[in-house]
Amino acid sequence: MTNSTHTSAGPRAGRREWTALGVLMLPLLLVSMDVSVLYFAVPAISADLEPSGAQQLWIFDIYGFVLAGLLMTMGSLGDRFGRRRLLLVGAAAFGAASLVAAYAGSAETLIAARAVLGIGGATLMPSTMALLRTMFTDPGQRAKAIGLWSGVMTAGVALGSVMSGVLVEYFWWGSVFLVNLPAMGLLLALGPVLLPESRDPSPGRFDLPSVPLSMAAVLPVIYGLKEIAVEGVHAEYVVSLAVGLLFAALFVHRQRTAESPMISPALFRGHGFAPAVVLNLVASFGMMGSAYFTTQYLQSVLDKSALEAALWALLPSVPIGMTAPLATALVQKGVNRAYVVTAGFVIAAAGYALLLPAGTASLWLVLVACGVLASGMVVVVSQMTDLALGAAPAERAGSASSLLETGAEFGGALGMAVLGSIGTAVYRHGVPASAPDAARETLGGALAIADQLPGRAGDALATAAREAFTSGMQGAAVAAAVLLAGSAVAAAMTLRSIRVK
Repeated sequence: MTNSTHTSAGPRAGRREWTALGVLMLPLLLVSMDVSVLYFAVPAISADLEPSGAQQLWIFDIYGFVLAGLLMTMGSLGDRFGRRRLLLVGAAAFGAASLVAAYAGSAETLIAARAVLGIGGATLMPSTMALLRTMFTDPGQRAKAIGLWSGVMTAGVALGSVMSGVLVEYFWWGSVFLVNLPAMGLLLALGPVLLPESRDPSPGRFDLPSVPLSMAAVLPVIYGLKEIAVEGVHAEYVVSLAVGLLFAALFVHRQRTAESPMISPALFRGHGFAPAVVLNLVASFGMMGSAYFTTQYLQSVLDKSALEAALWALLPSVPIGMTAPLATALVQKGVNRAYVVTAGFVIAAAGYALLLPAGTASLWLVLVACGVLASGMVVVVSQMTDLALGAAPAERAGSASSLLETGAEFGGALGMAVLGSIGTAVYRHGVPASAPDAARETLGGALAIADQLPGRAGDALATAAREAFTSGMQGAAVAAAVLLAGSAVAAAMTLRSIRVK
């Protein structure tokens, strides 16, 4: 016996809707690029604005923190006040903040501009996904549109670092922000013409107390996980996680008891919605966990320059453009979605398994592993996004989208923290006990010390550190492969009864 996530197909989208999708892709690409666009610009910014160490961290991190903290708020606002309206307001804010960031004369100004970019990004991401739900009411067309959405989102993170490297090489650091302006201008010009307005016809009052509760739940957890990934497990980061989880419990209680909650608990009663959010979180765990290691492997183990590493890292994204449409086609031809998603997790697990024989000079093996891993994860993300949006009522598409995105943020931070901690533990075991503490903390620290040591002593430390890091990457790969294999079983069991008409 099968159940459907959608009772009936709506009217098919025409040329206008597909053109509108193309317009939506531009801001989506730029929002995802802004996660990584500062990778190569930071040295130039540091030389120009001379930020303190803490300011430099905030310049880099505040965008992601603000975006993650406001996703649920903005998704709910879009449902109440109109997704197109919120999208256009967010695009205007994103464009204005990009202009301010490009010509920032101080670290404080740049931090503030990056914070506003995060606010704009939080409006753009759930709004674009919710508009897909309303523009493409035919399940088959919606699945194709979401497949394209997932591919653009994944490619944007990879492209952001490369574009920043090229722009900083030939222009100045502010140019990495100016590239946002033409796309946002195009969206503001064509959005009112091409995009339909949609909102919940009876949303109830906006639950203002849920806004600080949601931010207090999300931000400490994301912060704690990211710091654990970089610095290791320390008391202050554990306390941060505990505080966030406490507020998360209060937020959930508020949603269950409020007369008009920000996130309706009824969303989770939609057949397939809760499994979609959880499996999408696991996919983000796998994707970001691998990125934590492979970027360092390319730069510090293989000794590639930052720009070289970013260019090599583009190769694994090539097959992504084919995998999501292929998965969609299989589901539409009658293959049970459970089998397709299970295959995605198995493929991703195989990508991690390919890292196991990698040595300290295995460029192509690592790139192939990353390509296989990314292909599997994009299959999962595209299918879970389609399932979640199909299970959610159209009037709550913004809230549903924001929950998916918030879950993805949690998953990415968790992947970096858990797999990073496993890798670090193995790394420390592999570095000689006689090495300085800084060398036993990170591969970067070991290589910096090795450069200062004379002759063979420096070479020996560098070799040992690179081998230890590679062993750490392999240890994390084993853990991730086991998790993804378990997720494949869970997907097969939980999704079997859910089909798309």
